Amino acid sequence: MKGGAQTERILSLEDVTVSFDGFLALNHLNFSLERGELRFVIGPNGAGKTTFLDVITGKVRPTHGKVLFAQTIDLVGRSTHEIAMLGIGRKFQTPSIFPSHSVYENMRLALHSPRGVTQTLVSRTAAGQKEKIDSLLALVGLQTEARRPAGFLSHGQKQWLEIGLLVAQDPQLLLLDEPAAGMSFAERERTVELIRTIAARHSVVVIEHDMEFVRRLARTVSVLHEGSLLCEGTMEEVQSDPVVIEVYLGRSLEGETVAAD
Repeated sequence: MKGGAQTERILSLEDVTVSFDGFLALNHLNFSLERGELRFVIGPNGAGKTTFLDVITGKVRPTHGKVLFAQTIDLVGRSTHEIAMLGIGRKFQTPSIFPSHSVYENMRLALHSPRGVTQTLVSRTAAGQKEKIDSLLALVGLQTEARRPAGFLSHGQKQWLEIGLLVAQDPQLLLLDEPAAGMSFAERERTVELIRTIAARHSVVVIEHDMEFVRRLARTVSVLHEGSLLCEGTMEEVQSDPVVIEVYLGRSLEGETVAAD
């Protein structure tokens, strides 16, 4: 419950199975997210994290099960474009931007517009659109880089720009795949604040390997193992969960010990 209002599920995966030539990438996975929630999904390589995002965004069709958005919209069988138009935005591990265009132009292109790339760039920017772009640049901390070609940004800045491009499309649900990967300490700190701000306005699912990063932000953590949901709870609960400890046998979970600190 958030702000005293009745919550609702924005995303539900019900008994979802994905089989690749007999290999179960997802194995009867059940997962749900409340509207306005920030959720971290962790697990070792091969746990099914990428397939989990692929199923939600229509890149992979499940062999079995349901994927429901906003409680009633069945995502199974819909195209990636259609799912994006419904209000689901995904940031991949590698930023997807227009490197030869300026940061400002990237933002313009991201805003909802029926025009093509060329038409958008040669058209005048309306006052309301300029205010929105300026607001987005401030959100991601790129005001001073507005006229710089996006390809010359640092790795962290490119990640922030792509997050800004997703927010520009005003999605109901944001899916962020390893947003802190390859960042410096300072960039990770800035990303913590950025995600915290975005999570106050959107429902967010974050796939992440950096456990210290997860600790800084996580309210609820879902652990995937062999394509299934192993456990769910706070970071402290996950680290001390006997099932997690048994499965990982005291090994590190993505570089951090499973046992509670």
